[in-house]
Amino acid sequence: MILVRPIAMLTGAGLVAVCLTASAQTPAPSTRADAEKDPVVKAMLQELDRSKSDLQLKDFARPFFIQYRIEEIDSLEIKAEFGAVSDSQRGHGRVARVTVRVGDNKTDSSGGRGDGSVEMVALEDDPIAIRSSLWAATDTAYKSALAAYAQKQAALKQVQTPPQADDFSQEKPVISLAEPLKLVVDQSAWEARVAHDTGLYRTDPTVKDSQREMRYSSGSFSARVTTTFLVSSEGTIVRKSASYYQESIGVGEQAADGMRLDRSYSTSGTALADLDSPEEFSNHTIGLIASLADLRKAPLVDEEYRGPVLLSSDAGADTLCALLCKSLTATRPKLGTEARTNGPFASSYHARVLPETFEVVDDPSLKSYKGKGLAGAYDVDDEGIAAQAVKLVVEGKLENYLIGREPVRDFPQSNGHARAGFTGPSEPVVGVLKITAKDGLTDGELNEKLLDLAKDLGLKDVYYVATMGPNQAPRLLYRVSVDGKRELVRGAALDDLDQRALRSSVVAAGKDLWVTNHFGDVPETVLAPALLFDEVTIRRANEKNDKLPFYPPPE
Repeated sequence: MILVRPIAMLTGAGLVAVCLTASAQTPAPSTRADAEKDPVVKAMLQELDRSKSDLQLKDFARPFFIQYRIEEIDSLEIKAEFGAVSDSQRGHGRVARVTVRVGDNKTDSSGGRGDGSVEMVALEDDPIAIRSSLWAATDTAYKSALAAYAQKQAALKQVQTPPQADDFSQEKPVISLAEPLKLVVDQSAWEARVAHDTGLYRTDPTVKDSQREMRYSSGSFSARVTTTFLVSSEGTIVRKSASYYQESIGVGEQAADGMRLDRSYSTSGTALADLDSPEEFSNHTIGLIASLADLRKAPLVDEEYRGPVLLSSDAGADTLCALLCKSLTATRPKLGTEARTNGPFASSYHARVLPETFEVVDDPSLKSYKGKGLAGAYDVDDEGIAAQAVKLVVEGKLENYLIGREPVRDFPQSNGHARAGFTGPSEPVVGVLKITAKDGLTDGELNEKLLDLAKDLGLKDVYYVATMGPNQAPRLLYRVSVDGKRELVRGAALDDLDQRALRSSVVAAGKDLWVTNHFGDVPETVLAPALLFDEVTIRRANEKNDKLPFYPPPE
């Protein structure tokens, strides 16, 4: 049984690991007896023991693997519009997901919806109430697993090519007991703060003149503490806890031709101390509102441009996450194929996917960067596997994938990257993805290189993307003349910004990394530099422009 956290780098099918050995001062490892001091874990273990001994339908296979996962979420969501609170809700609940696998590690019932069932769980630590929910979910999951196993056996007879890997990896159990966190937040104070920030467009004297142009001013504050309890028939026992906090603001106007103009900003972290102070956030909000006035006056981008484009580290982080985060995970391919995995990098193992100067590592143990909490950090994944730092791209070549306990060809073991959204199944997900380039340049050096490219190509103008919006649409885009003068333009979309461009068109990168925390069902963090491309297509978006309002807003 693993009782220390390994730090490992997987290379193909091999494993190179360095284990931290306990010193004389290291506390004794946790045991099942320690875990049973928690009433939730104790109830889970009691019901798991009963399921292991009693769960078998007559004339059918007994489960070879059972996992119970209970997630307890305590949250606060506040929303405000135009200077007033529109919604404020405190939520607290528990949900269990039970996974049952029939068969064996080589061929089991997994796939589709056949390996899991979900039930609500009592908030009180009543053992019979907790066990009853687990019992109901286990019964459903077992019946579904039997049906799925029969279907898979039939499907295997219909294909010539056998599966390229086992269905479920064999791993050593882990016992890890972290102290649960508590959500402590002043709801009234945050309601006042979010309402204040969404009303700045009409109360701050520096931007008050744009009040008539504002189409929306929306803000939110989210706080969430999730405690996960996990036990399995293999002996894994995990209790872990994580907290996430975020304040965001979005403002929008219309240009004279009806084009929508949008700006947004957020501050986030794993503790309230990571967020901007009230003054800092207000200043950012005022800056957003002021930038809308500049965008209203800005000319439309040229109909089409093809040439050098510099992405700021902010825009670079968004772009790299969109193009890499899903591509670097390994998931089981369709039955009957020889594919290793799915996605854009399915056949890219050992092939170049980035310039030779780039390296990419996913390291969930990196809890903070330059004093900022990283949302994607964790110690143990949602399959009970200790998180590992994985070198994904070395000298531009893809040398690894992020993987859970469902193996793929050449990767028979988990590297601790299977995580789950609320009530969802575990799947490989980025934790803390760090992208770096050797000999990275300063912002000033990148700008000089951009202008040099313009001169070498005989161009009058090139482009700089300061911030990105959804669907590769720049929110702040500047046309840069060869003398370095910048002019704000609007109405652009980027084309050809894909995995091929990352491999072949990046000619330089920054030395400083931008931190982006993504708060979805599964938190992720990306640390990435600015990127200089020698060729990207920028075209006019040509989207439908709505009519301007027929009369002014209230004042």
